Amino acid sequence: MKIGKLTALAVRRAKTPGYYNDGGGLYLKIAGPNARSWVFRYRVSVVQLREMGLGSTATISLLEARERARACRQQRLDGIDPIEARRATRAATAVTAAKVMTFRQCAEAYIAAHEAGWSNAKHAGQWPKTLTAYVYPVFGSLPVQSVDVALVMKALEPIWATKPETASRVRGRIESVIDWATTRGYRTGENPARWRGHLENLLPQKSKVARVEHHAALPYKDLPAFMANLRQFEGIPARALEFTILVAGRSGEVIGAKWSEIDLAGRVWVIPPERMKSGREHRVPLSDAALAILEAMKAVRQSDYVFAGVRLRRPMAMGALLAVMRKLEQPGTVHGFRSGFADWAAEQTNTASEVREMALAHAVGDKVEVAYRRGDLLDRRRQLAETWARYCFPVASDIAKVVAIRSGA
Repeated sequence: MKIGKLTALAVRRAKTPGYYNDGGGLYLKIAGPNARSWVFRYRVSVVQLREMGLGSTATISLLEARERARACRQQRLDGIDPIEARRATRAATAVTAAKVMTFRQCAEAYIAAHEAGWSNAKHAGQWPKTLTAYVYPVFGSLPVQSVDVALVMKALEPIWATKPETASRVRGRIESVIDWATTRGYRTGENPARWRGHLENLLPQKSKVARVEHHAALPYKDLPAFMANLRQFEGIPARALEFTILVAGRSGEVIGAKWSEIDLAGRVWVIPPERMKSGREHRVPLSDAALAILEAMKAVRQSDYVFAGVRLRRPMAMGALLAVMRKLEQPGTVHGFRSGFADWAAEQTNTASEVREMALAHAVGDKVEVAYRRGDLLDRRRQLAETWARYCFPVASDIAKVVAIRSGA
């Protein structure tokens, strides 16, 4: 049996429909000008001839076709029908794919199976919120079988030192979900989130983690009481601090805010790129409470700056907001309120992580994703801003009237 009868040149020049024998059961099959492929022909009985496609000539070269034909001849030598073997492989692959579940799907199934037994409603609510905040953005969409130590560490390390209690609970939840997936047959192998004898070798004990004090944050559960006290404090710096908290902004952004950046009718504050840490324009949706503060400031407007200092042509001093906190005997930093907002949004709402990050003017995704992203999720952030304002001021009142009175006008 001669093999290798064809040449690459002969294959390119062949135009007439028909079969061109390369030997060993391999043929070039031409069914038309744009229908050129490789086939393997073999007999399973004296009268039955079978033909197995090996791929288009546009994809498979002559050398590759010969290698595929060689594998088919090896199967025939072992008493295997190549076509039936391929069908069985494809069927097995389809069954395996049908059984694949992502980590998020497993987590949701785990929660659905166990939440009826959780008597603590708060505990039940924290499961999906913490996983959505800290885990799903890292590997929620990946097959649960693919979750390894590196991915678990990527989710835990950013919060292990700053939020040790939350991080410890998140680790335990990841471990429980993966144990469930293993028991159900969706993955095999060791649990990469196991603590004893495993992650304890990579992460410090929760009790030994030194709390980070750089941007000390008032716990969000204490914020409504603080805002009530702040509301009783008179003066423009107090209103500026209140506004800063409501928009989850940075001190410098608020202190430098000008009326030319404010669109009261459109309920949006547009911060130009040169005033943003990211160097990109940032649109801030304005809640009813934030608008009420601006309206009060507008009523006493004497400067281009929204929150003017003693000298009307200049903004207030950078330390003015912190000075208000100290007068209220509130420790920490102004920046810490942004952390409180982030924690509240992650743990008390169903807000997607990208919406939270955009609300804080953080970059979302890698450089390529940022380059192609066109929207800034303003409508979704507007809903979040209104919910945050209602959380800060849970007692219904005429905000505009109170702010006007307290503005020092």
